[in-house]
Amino acid sequence: MDEPRFELAWTREEGAERAALGFRRTFGTDPVGVWAAPGRVNIIGEHTDYNQGLCAPIALPHCVYAAVAPSDDDTVRLSSAQLAEGELWQIPMDEVRPGNVSGWGAYVAGTIWGMRQRLMPAPAVTAYVDSCVPFGAGLSSSAALSCAFAVAEAALAGVPDSAGLRIRLVDAACDAENQIVGAPTGGLDQSASLRSARAHVLILDFLNSVARQVPFNLASARLELLVIDTKAPHQLNDGQYGSRRASCEAAARKLGVASLREVDDLDAAMRILGPDSVEGKRARHVITEIARTKEFEQIARQGCWEELGRLFQESHNSLRYDYEVTVPELDVAVESALATGAHAARMTGGGFGGSVIAVVPVERLQRVANGVSEAFAQAGFAPPAFLIGTPSAPAARVR
Repeated sequence: MDEPRFELAWTREEGAERAALGFRRTFGTDPVGVWAAPGRVNIIGEHTDYNQGLCAPIALPHCVYAAVAPSDDDTVRLSSAQLAEGELWQIPMDEVRPGNVSGWGAYVAGTIWGMRQRLMPAPAVTAYVDSCVPFGAGLSSSAALSCAFAVAEAALAGVPDSAGLRIRLVDAACDAENQIVGAPTGGLDQSASLRSARAHVLILDFLNSVARQVPFNLASARLELLVIDTKAPHQLNDGQYGSRRASCEAAARKLGVASLREVDDLDAAMRILGPDSVEGKRARHVITEIARTKEFEQIARQGCWEELGRLFQESHNSLRYDYEVTVPELDVAVESALATGAHAARMTGGGFGGSVIAVVPVERLQRVANGVSEAFAQAGFAPPAFLIGTPSAPAARVR
C-alpha cells in the first residue's frame, strides 16, 4: 500500500502567482487582478439549507484562483490549468440562458447572468483559473469557482464590498447553479465561500439569511479536522439531489407547513407521513439534522468536543438510512477512521460520493490516514486522499 497522500493548500500568494502567470501565458497581457474563493466542508447540517434549516460549514484553505480582466465584446473567455494548454471555453453573454450553456464555464457565465438578472453590474470577462480544491470531492469546487468570479465581478464593477453585497452574491451564484447549470442546491456552499471567517464555523440560518460566526478551535484540545476525499464519483446534477429536495417539499405540503423547518413535533409528523415512507424518512432526517445543528452550535461555543462522536454518528446514520445518500466508500471511511482512533466521523456534503470528515487527535493523524487507506485497499476502492480542514478566510481579492 502506498503512503497516504495529503492534498496541501497553496498560500494565497502562491495561488495568485499561478493564476496570473497562466493568464499572461494564455492571453499575452496581465490580468486586472486575481481573486480567490475557498472550498468548504460542512461540519453538520446536510440537506437542511433548502428546507430553511441550519447548517455549520467552514471555509477550507484550499481555493479556486481566478485571474481576470474585463472583455470588450460581452463574451466570456476562459482558460484553466486543469485544461489542455491553450484550450478556451467561451460564450457570448447574449447566449447565456437556462438550458443553453454546458461545461465548466457555465458556473462563471451563469454567475454573471445571475448578477445581471438581479440588476447588479457584471461585465463579461477574460480569465484564467487554477485551483487546489480537489475536484469531485464534495468540497464545493464548483461553488468556489462561481464565488471567485462573483467577488471579481463586483470589484470590476466598482461595487463596494459589504455583508449585504455578499448575501446578494450568494443569491446570484445560486441562480447560476440552479438555473444555468441545473443543480438544485440550496445556498450552503456559496454562503460558506463568501461569508465564512478565519478560525470560525459559520452557523447559517436559511429561514432568515442570518449568519453567526462561532469560534472553532479544535487545536486547543490538540485535535485536527481530517478531511477524507474518498474519490468516489460525486455529482449533484444527475437527478438524485433533486429527487431528495422534491420529497422534502412534498412532505412539507402534506404537513401543511411552508418548509420542514417549521416542524417541531417529529412524532406527529411521522404519524402523518408514515415513518417508513420515502417522504417520512426524508423528513425525519431533515428535522433531526436541524436539531443536531442547534446542538452542535452549543458544543462549539462551549468547546465540549467529546460530544461530537455521538452527534456525528447520529448524523451519518441518518444520511445513510433515512436520506440514503451515502455510498460504500463513505461508510468504510467513517468506520475505519473510528476504528483507528478518530473521536468522531461522518460524511460531509451532498453525498452520492465525496468526502468524510473526522475529528482526530493530532498524534493519531497518521494512524487514522493509514487505517483508512488500508481499509480502502482491502475493499478494492481507489486510494483516498486527505486534507487538513483548517477554518479559513472567505472569497477575496488576492492581487
